[in-house]
Amino acid sequence: MKKTHLNFAGTPLSNEVFVNNKVSITESNPNAQYEYDTGLGIGKFLQGLKEGKILGTHCEKCNRTVVPPRIFCELCFGTQISWKELKTTGRVNTFSLCYVNWDATIIKEPHIPAVIEIDGATPPCGIMHLIDEVRPEDVKIGMKVQAVFKDERERQGSITDIKYWVPIK
Repeated sequence: MKKTHLNFAGTPLSNEVFVNNKVSITESNPNAQYEYDTGLGIGKFLQGLKEGKILGTHCEKCNRTVVPPRIFCELCFGTQISWKELKTTGRVNTFSLCYVNWDATIIKEPHIPAVIEIDGATPPCGIMHLIDEVRPEDVKIGMKVQAVFKDERERQGSITDIKYWVPIK
């Protein structure tokens, strides 16, 4: 089998290039704006968050309520779906202590991402979010939590309209 080599314009990279600081850098500030259609299910869910509500969908055939919502049931493929406002409380299904920020910097106090099973949804349906206002050693599987929403004027119809979840005392 004959090996072919494509000849592309550019600078081949080698250890020598890096050691001798011969790597060229181009900086730019593109005006890259993106839009994305959330669709019927997630769009209505995000609108609910903007209003301080958590919405799920209920399949009449399976008698199952899910969050995030779906516009059809992925178990029976049924379309007899109704919208249901769920509670803004839930239980911790699983969690992690994260000592690394989104930008890979090390942090002293951990973030606590968790999967929250939303009250009113069929277990184990829920969402992944952050827990706060609690010591890491006090977080437990099954712990009851409450959503803390941003101020109504700050909400944009995003999952971040929920700032975080706090333990229910």
